Amino acid sequence: MKAALSELQRLDAHPDSRCWSVSWSPSGTLLASCGGDRAVRIWGREGDSWICKSVLPDGHQRTVRKVSWSPCGNYLASASFDATTCIWKKKNNEFESLTVLEGHENEVKCVTWAPSGNLLATCSRDKSVWVWEVDEEDDYECVTVVNSHTQDVKHVVWHPTQELLASASYDNNICIYKEEDDDWECRATLQGHTSTVWSLCFDATGQRIASCSDDRTVKIWKEYPSDSGQSDLSWRCVCTLSGYHGRTVYDIDWCRLTGGLATACGDDAVRVFKEDLTSNPDEPTFSLAAQVTKAHTQDVNCVAWNPKEAGLLASCSDSGEISIWRFHEDD
Repeated sequence: MKAALSELQRLDAHPDSRCWSVSWSPSGTLLASCGGDRAVRIWGREGDSWICKSVLPDGHQRTVRKVSWSPCGNYLASASFDATTCIWKKKNNEFESLTVLEGHENEVKCVTWAPSGNLLATCSRDKSVWVWEVDEEDDYECVTVVNSHTQDVKHVVWHPTQELLASASYDNNICIYKEEDDDWECRATLQGHTSTVWSLCFDATGQRIASCSDDRTVKIWKEYPSDSGQSDLSWRCVCTLSGYHGRTVYDIDWCRLTGGLATACGDDAVRVFKEDLTSNPDEPTFSLAAQVTKAHTQDVNCVAWNPKEAGLLASCSDSGEISIWRFHEDD
């Protein structure tokens, strides 16, 4: 089986600044991006091309680091180095600023919505993870601040179906949180990376996590019943992908439609790995299916699979550009 990544379009998304993050709407019809120009842009398809539909320029005072859609697709959250998170509401294809979440001491690095849409998580350089609750009136309240990391928290991501949260940090660790008696607690700490963990993603089942790191590796972690028989979670590293990346691996995304695992790397490359489905689930093997070694002219910061269109991948770079790719396999 041969596989390839073909570039469909390149967008000069955030000129003269870094493009930090891209995120597809749940319907797959819109793509949000953000960057060092403090702007959030919304892209939509017209014919065979992607064009800028909206610019959300006034929400933040500094770099916008991350954008994330709510599960219903009617809200967009943006996290910024100005220590705030903005919530934007979509009305008649326009976006208006709904509220600003404040409280972190400094740069907010990531924001993500729970599958229910009722919870939001943010993380920061202040070493904390915050969980916010959203009510029917669109009011947001911080319900928990967790300080389980000893350094800058780079990334947070929710389990695809459960209210289970994972975070990645400059302290080389991954933490898994669960609510217990109305309070969120760290229930497991995953240790194995030897440098900063930049990003995390769950597979479609939520039983595995992929992580990527400054140590140039990707690790696959699998959930197992706790040895103690208690409700604590036990996660074990079942696979390490090394030798593929020339520099820091900044982002990773697991396609829930095809199983493809895409990475964004500081060596300017975009890579896609595929799992050998005949391998032992407790010792899975992944191989490099496709790569573009000079996908961008500078560091690749983010990769995101379209949730509805199999094989459609977006990436963004320090160059300020977004690329839209097609990953295809030929039997």
